[in-house]
Formats: sequence, structure tokens, C-alpha cells
Amino acid sequence: MIKLTVVEKLALNKFNVQEGMPHIKIEHEKCQKCFERFCLYVCPAELYSQQEGKIIVEWAGCLECGTCMQTCQLGAIKWTYPQGGFGIIYRYG
Repeated sequence: MIKLTVVEKLALNKFNVQEGMPHIKIEHEKCQKCFERFCLYVCPAELYSQQEGKIIVEWAGCLECGTCMQTCQLGAIKWTYPQGGFGIIYRYG
């Protein structure tokens, strides 16, 4: 049995992205009041970054776990499942 690292397992996934229809939205007015910025650290796919003082999310690579939404204390992250047929397709375990 071949042992794969987490990064190697994630690389096997396929994403069916519906362009222009993000399933993660950030309410930046609420987000600006946050000092902890947990979203930068908890996303297992590391999709969140801070650019020019603003939190940005690369939603197309989302693993659909909802961790970001659960850890956002101010409710600034609005997360829903992508529309049917879109999103991640897991190819390993």
C-alpha cells in the first residue's frame, strides 16, 4: 500500500467550478472589526489570505468543510454548498 501525504491526497481531488458563482462570500464591513482573523489559519486548503488589509478567499479550491464559517466569530463569512453538480469531487478515500 502506497502512503500518500495530505498534500498528495488533496492533489487528486477534482473541482467543478461554476464561474462567477462563489459559494463563499465575505461581508468586509464585519470582517474589518475582527482582530483574530482565524480564517487565515483554520482553512485546511489554505484558501484565505490578507491583501492590503482585506481578507480574500480563493473559493474555487474549497473542500466544503465549513470550518471557516464555524470559526468566524462575527459571522462575516457566508458559506453555502455549491449548486448541484458543482464543487469538489473527492478522488481519494
